[in-house]
Amino acid sequence: MAPIRLSADYPYPVESVWEALTDPVALREWFTDNDFKPIEGHEFTLRMPPRPGFDGVVNCRVLRVDPPRLLSYSWTGGWLKQPTTVTWTLTATPGGTHLELEHDGLEQGVLGRLLKVMLRGGWGGMLRKALPRTVARRRGQKDA
Repeated sequence: MAPIRLSADYPYPVESVWEALTDPVALREWFTDNDFKPIEGHEFTLRMPPRPGFDGVVNCRVLRVDPPRLLSYSWTGGWLKQPTTVTWTLTATPGGTHLELEHDGLEQGVLGRLLKVMLRGGWGGMLRKALPRTVARRRGQKDA
């Protein structure tokens, strides 16, 4: 199945967006509870509210860290029977940062298509609202 691919442009420096993706406190603000560390090989857990068929736990392992340009980790849990891969790519632009998200490795078939729709919607909302709101707030705190 083709991966989920989403992108967004933010009026913030790449370092500020990188911090929101890699600092566990910032990650908790825009995404979910976690024990993330931006260290290759680090195994971490994302904890979300449980839903029918999903206990709320996503098990991950950091695959690649190239600050402040690339972060990749495995993602498995719930209905996912095999690990998938989430990759964030950041590019500095004259106006701030271009962010690309790719979530690859979803299963084929009806379940895979359903998960793709659900994950695309969740990721899209976070990229449009929660992530930039967190970056803006954290930048405001540092500037104060």
